[in-house]
Amino acid sequence: MVQDLKDIDLDQRLEDKDDYERRVSVAQMQLLLLQRWMFDNRREAVLLFEGWDAAGKGGSIRRVIERLDPRGYVVHPIGAPKPDEKAVHYLQRFWQRMPQAGSIAIFDRSWYGRVLVERVEGFAARDAWTRAYEEINSFERMLTDDGVPVVKMFLHIS
Repeated sequence: MVQDLKDIDLDQRLEDKDDYERRVSVAQMQLLLLQRWMFDNRREAVLLFEGWDAAGKGGSIRRVIERLDPRGYVVHPIGAPKPDEKAVHYLQRFWQRMPQAGSIAIFDRSWYGRVLVERVEGFAARDAWTRAYEEINSFERMLTDDGVPVVKMFLHIS
């Protein structure tokens, strides 16, 4: 079910810090086991972290990778495109960062910048960001059709 951000209940909390730490610890161990399975089976995955500035993307990524084998993932911090990146299609810089077999690519911001930041700030013309919706869908469809899970998280704070 699709919700508007304005309709999300931001009052939900884990009351007990110890419960939070236990849940994180279990999830981290599950991720480590999943990462090992991916390596053994030569499978790759893509994780996207999007959200408002100061929403906790970097901290969340640090918690996700805390127990992972560093040989099996790469974190890609995505900032404004460099001049040489502006000269090519905006998705090219992401294609170049796709994971190798058996590894995970983690993006701190992503290709959604075209329809988020670039759209709102006026860095992309209307025809470019409207076209980007289908380009992004096609890009992700190519990955998932090839068996690459694309896990997307949007961090929202009040």
